[in-house]
Amino acid sequence: MALRNLRYEGDEILRKKSREVPLVDDRIRMLMDDMVETMYEFDGVGLAAPQVGILKRVVVIDVEDGRVYKMANPKIITESGEQSAQEGCLSVPEKKGVVTRPMKVIVEYINENNEAEKLEAEGLLARAICHEIDHLNGVLFTDRVIDDITEE
Repeated sequence: MALRNLRYEGDEILRKKSREVPLVDDRIRMLMDDMVETMYEFDGVGLAAPQVGILKRVVVIDVEDGRVYKMANPKIITESGEQSAQEGCLSVPEKKGVVTRPMKVIVEYINENNEAEKLEAEGLLARAICHEIDHLNGVLFTDRVIDDITEE
């Protein structure tokens, strides 16, 4: 595993739409592992491939629920409820803002073993999934802030 370089707000790659992953192979698994290591190094709870300069639909998430989620081609198929909370982002350091997200989502994705999975998530995990999928579509949390962005 290796640390990847983070991309920061202003980098044009963060505004591009990522490409589907046709197959989770050894290269994608290595990317996922590197992303997990990078996420931990920078104290994040999630990381999307564009944040490390790769335009592929890959995200990793760890909200400390005992599992690290490694997802290729994640797609939200249902969402319900609403939650508003402060968010930050490794690619937008020193800024936070209140964002409204679904309280509950069901997401389909391909796992690190190239198997289709469906996950029902709520609360922080649902928020993290939505945040990371936004990255895959070139959207930053700052685009969704409903309250003033605060500088840290």
